[in-house]
Amino acid sequence: MRGRWAFLLLPLAGCGGVQSALSPTGAEAREIGLLFWISAGLAIFVTLLVGVLLLLSLYGSASVRERIASQRVIVAGGIVFPTVALSLLLFYGLVVMQAGISRSAGADGPTVTIIGKQWWWHVVYELPDGRCVASANELRLPVGRRVALRLETDDVIHSFWAPQLGGKLDMIPGRSNVLTIQADRTGISRAQCAEYCGGAHALMSMHVAAMEAADYDAWLMAEAAPARPSQGADALKGKRLFFENGCDACHTVRGTDAAGLAGPDLTHVGSRHSLAAATLPNDREALARWLVDNQHIKPGNFMPEYPMLDPPSLAALAAYLDGLE
Repeated sequence: MRGRWAFLLLPLAGCGGVQSALSPTGAEAREIGLLFWISAGLAIFVTLLVGVLLLLSLYGSASVRERIASQRVIVAGGIVFPTVALSLLLFYGLVVMQAGISRSAGADGPTVTIIGKQWWWHVVYELPDGRCVASANELRLPVGRRVALRLETDDVIHSFWAPQLGGKLDMIPGRSNVLTIQADRTGISRAQCAEYCGGAHALMSMHVAAMEAADYDAWLMAEAAPARPSQGADALKGKRLFFENGCDACHTVRGTDAAGLAGPDLTHVGSRHSLAAATLPNDREALARWLVDNQHIKPGNFMPEYPMLDPPSLAALAAYLDGLE
């Protein structure tokens, strides 16, 4: 009997983890979370109240049923209570929205542009000196700083949502929407495209790494530097294969002749937490799998497969990419 009803507990699995709005790690997410709990508590109270009134109406004494049917109860419970409760919820919702506007005006962190693509994220960091640094499929934030995220798309409508940090905001062709978020503690959470954008929509995620401000500044300077690939024999062979197989036509590796713009920037791909927009872990085995079987791993993506590569060549190419840190 216990196992038969265990499935009822499955929805609780969504209440925690790196993509749960119920585990906020940012100021805006906490405000949204409080609004949710107030709304949920009110809904539970109303449901219980209606249930009690229904039982009293069915099984209560004549005098009890008469009082429930009185005009005073109907006006108080059917008009006054919902009007007051919903007005208070609306007021708090407007307060949350105004707080978001205030955060946007007071953003003191770096500006980061995130461009949604089918089905990955192009991430561009702005340096203090005005230069821009391109990355992909991962967002890093300094703890304690308000960061303005400029959200854009160059194909269809996408939507950026990092539940532990804030609300979601759509990415609409021809427009730049700005979402201001602030991470309050270090850790790794997860963002997701929250608007259906085609076949691989469910596999369009990214990790969001919140770092101490000093660590973030050091990381950003390292991210702005050219690639520093491994000089081992496998990595050198892999670099040659990278160019021989035309990978440079779609990908950029700063510090080399690779300057393609169709696919993610791979300058420091080896230092990221995942591959293919959080579809695979970031290690050599996963890199090799992606090169020969990416259409099975992420159906419909625009990268061709390379089944012609033999295992030694795959290992060398994976070693080169893994060494780009």
